[in-house]
This record gives sequence, structure tokens and C-alpha cells, in this order.
Amino acid sequence: MPRSVNSVASRARRKRVLKQAKGYFGRRKNVWTVAKNAVEKAMVYAYRDRKQKKRNFRALWIMRINAGARLHGMNYSQFMGKVKGAGIELNRKVLADLAMNHPEAFTAIVNQVK
Repeated sequence: MPRSVNSVASRARRKRVLKQAKGYFGRRKNVWTVAKNAVEKAMVYAYRDRKQKKRNFRALWIMRINAGARLHGMNYSQFMGKVKGAGIELNRKVLADLAMNHPEAFTAIVNQVK
């Protein structure tokens, strides 16, 4: 009995990977074995960096809050401790936005927690 291969599924799989590799440089976009490795590696980076994006934004917010707090004679640690102690329910994202784009509102918060 002859060997049965599912060429429809194989072609669909290859077509899907080559479509994902669209825009890559050189053989990475049109040679199956090279494109498969490139797309696989890209997916690993995408998965990893979705997690790292959260860390990077938190670090950015902390830097911005620290810069804003230091203008008022406090460091980040002291400021956040006093914000939590005063019962202000603003997260780091909002505090960083206030520190950068609305300094008068951030100053009001600093004066409230002092």
C-alpha cells in the first residue's frame, strides 16, 4: 500500500508560517526552513516581551514619580510610604502621569501627604 501524506495540511501549515514571515529580510521570508526558524524565534521574543513590557512600564512610572517627588524634597520611597499611609488610592501609572503632565495636581498630592 502506498504511503499516505496529508499534503493539504502540510501546505496550509507552510503557507501560514510564510505568511507570518512576510516582511522579513532575505531568505527568511520565502524559504520554508529558514522562515520556520525565524517565525519560531519571533514568537519566543513576542511571548517574553509581553511580560517584560509590564516590568519596563512599572520602572518608567517609578522613575517619573521619583523625579516628581525629589522636586518637593522627598525620595520615591518616602513619598510612596506617605501616599499609602494617607490612604490615597492612586496607582503608580496615574501618579506618574500627574507628575509628568500635571505638576500642579502632583504638588497638591505631595502637600496632602506631608
